[in-house]
Amino acid sequence: MVRFTLYGNIDCSVSVETDAQGRLYIPKEVREKYGQKYHIVTYEDRIELIPVADNPLAAVRAAAGELHDASVEEIRADIEAEAKDEAEEVDGDR
Repeated sequence: MVRFTLYGNIDCSVSVETDAQGRLYIPKEVREKYGQKYHIVTYEDRIELIPVADNPLAAVRAAAGELHDASVEEIRADIEAEAKDEAEEVDGDR
């Protein structure tokens, strides 16, 4: 028997076990929030289930947001400005 514990940005953690055939039951509330497909990432001491979008290209486009039409130079300038602002905030906290 193998025991998996699911953690994440949900209101609870859930422990589940595999059945005799090695299948893992994912609770309904988790499937409803994250979908039906998962990428399994293995570590020495644990595994993680990473949700896979039904339409990965659409998910990337949505995550890119405004960057979709921005040039590399504009993206680089935005990153540098954000890093400078964060550095000034940290320096001001000292």
